[in-house]
Amino acid sequence: MEKLPYLNTDRLTLVTFTVDMMKAILIGKNQLSKITNYQVADEYPMKVYKQLLPYKIERFAQYPEENKWEGVIIHKRDNTIMADIGFKGGPDEKGEMDLGYSVVPRYQGHGYATEMTIAMVDWGLKQDNVKKITASCSRSNLPSIRVLEKAGLKQIGIKDNEIYWST
Repeated sequence: MEKLPYLNTDRLTLVTFTVDMMKAILIGKNQLSKITNYQVADEYPMKVYKQLLPYKIERFAQYPEENKWEGVIIHKRDNTIMADIGFKGGPDEKGEMDLGYSVVPRYQGHGYATEMTIAMVDWGLKQDNVKKITASCSRSNLPSIRVLEKAGLKQIGIKDNEIYWST
């Protein structure tokens, strides 16, 4: 199986978001910058993602193999961590992986989520035991709808104002 830590596109690099990096960002962005040698965007991580970090740290301590599916996105020109993307836990028993991502506001609207989502879907589908990539987003999240469409995912259902997607 090909592993992260690096997945490159024209403008971006994906680096595995390690437990040490997660612990550092909970201390502060300066601590994450210190251990990675990347700048960290002021808004990183997004509030909802930061709230998940204690759970992820605990989960990855128990299931370290799952950590290889999580990454931070580095804007190459700025040498700045500005987003995250990953598959939630790796492939399930049906060979499906659920994709999630977030980009800080300052870097939104420039195609970065689309660029890395296309690369991640392509990479994910090449992994052992992976048959399908899934995702979901709110019906009102027009930017994510466009990202998932451009990445080749198709709408497979709508429930409780969430759109469900699949390759």
